Amino acid sequence: MNLEALIFDVDGTMADTEEIHRLAFNVAFIEHQLGWNWDRGEYARLLEVSGGKERIKHYIESLPQPAAEKARLHELVAAIHRSKTRLYTDFVISGKVLLRPGVARLIREARAAGMRLGVASTTTSANVEALIGGTLGPGAFGWFDVVACGDQVPHKKPAPDIYRRALATLGLPPQACVAFEDSANGVKAAQAAGLFTVVTPTRWTAGQDFSAAQLVLGSLGDPDRPLDAASAAAVGAPWLGVAELVRLHAAATRAAAVSSC
Repeated sequence: MNLEALIFDVDGTMADTEEIHRLAFNVAFIEHQLGWNWDRGEYARLLEVSGGKERIKHYIESLPQPAAEKARLHELVAAIHRSKTRLYTDFVISGKVLLRPGVARLIREARAAGMRLGVASTTTSANVEALIGGTLGPGAFGWFDVVACGDQVPHKKPAPDIYRRALATLGLPPQACVAFEDSANGVKAAQAAGLFTVVTPTRWTAGQDFSAAQLVLGSLGDPDRPLDAASAAAVGAPWLGVAELVRLHAAATRAAAVSSC
């Protein structure tokens, strides 16, 4: 089956946004006078939990607080998360976030080739719109045929709900699409939905298990920032372009068809 669409996770995949998210959480905690501070180690552990609200709830449950105090804190979660989203959006709009190597190039190549684009992310649509508009330019949000976000489905990654929603909106089978991820939870979600999956880990996720993915690369690469030797060997080129992606996807599709016989 021909490759017709690329579906991107956002945080970590399109841009290494996690440090900005961490800072936004910490400023939100100050605004709400909570006295919390998530250092990098704490935040890396919390990234195993999908979704910002879910991370706050998980953190509250880990605190040595009486049940009544935990109940009070849980009532604040939505307000804390709204503050964090506002702060994160302000950071992105101010130009503090850059796309990872190869992302902008591949998106533009895919559009030129007539491929469709989608987003499947556990973050909010406001965060997605801010990032895409702030990095790819005004109007770029409209390039994406579907923006499926975590608050639109019953279960977040590693459940496949978000990818199934994106596929349903695109009206395409999973065999016609490729998913781009950076985390083990994302890979589990994409694989459960039946998608060929490309993983580009970040410093936050580098130690996770990506064995189920079809392709694991240091980045997507660019002419001025080519892939490392191992990634280039896996792709067969100094960076991952549409031509290479079509070839790799076709090979995987043929292999899957043979193994099912």
